[in-house]
Amino acid sequence: MTPDAVEKLDGFFKTFVQGASPVLLLDYDGTLAPFRVNRYEARPWAGARELLMRIQRQGQTRMAVITGRPAGEIGPLLGLDNRLEVWGLHGAERIYPDGRREMEAAPSGAQQKLDELRERLRANSMGGLFEDKPNAAVMHWRGIPPHRAAAIEKRTRQLFEPLAQIDGLNLLEFEAGLELRVGRDKGGAVEAILAETGCAGPIAFLGDDLTDESAFRSVNAVSGAHLSVLMRHKWRETNANIWLKPPEELKAFLERWLKAVAFKVWID
Repeated sequence: MTPDAVEKLDGFFKTFVQGASPVLLLDYDGTLAPFRVNRYEARPWAGARELLMRIQRQGQTRMAVITGRPAGEIGPLLGLDNRLEVWGLHGAERIYPDGRREMEAAPSGAQQKLDELRERLRANSMGGLFEDKPNAAVMHWRGIPPHRAAAIEKRTRQLFEPLAQIDGLNLLEFEAGLELRVGRDKGGAVEAILAETGCAGPIAFLGDDLTDESAFRSVNAVSGAHLSVLMRHKWRETNANIWLKPPEELKAFLERWLKAVAFKVWID
């Protein structure tokens, strides 16, 4: 870590002794787990699951995963002892720890255009890896040879970009893919959580992809203690406060979280 990152981490964890319980928000793919072409094989980094379970057992942290996946996929992949709050589909879907599920309503016109696109891509995915979501059409080209990937991206943009001009539809770019979608983004999910917690305690969000930038910005807008963390092997331009590399620096971060919470409980 750079000296600046060390200083920001130290300052953030010192705030745990003050105020309300902390809030830990986490992306999944690329942050808690390595990417896999078959997303159902994306298991957490070794040691990460155990640290998250220990944080859960402390009972002091509001912890949630905010992911582009359907929310129901996260629980089986993480395999925690207790159910976790999950915001799926980049924030449009929510599963509570008690199992309740909410789905953000979409404008009818935008949903109709999206459904027509999803039907078309189910019949012809243009050579890419089509992911069909209730609120989105997603085209991936991760793992595809560069010359083919470039052609898939070009065709996808030609199809998605005009539709993104329709009110209610948004184009979301991520590494090796494009998503045409309706509903809130990860930044909106962070803001909804903050509205519930009142921003009283320290809050952190860990993410890796371009889709996490809206969450970084929402966390950075908090007036109280906050930290946005870019968690990836290679640096890129970002709104995050610091850059850490998984899995070792992810595990070190979670271990510090455990210690900071334990110290807060001890002095209370």
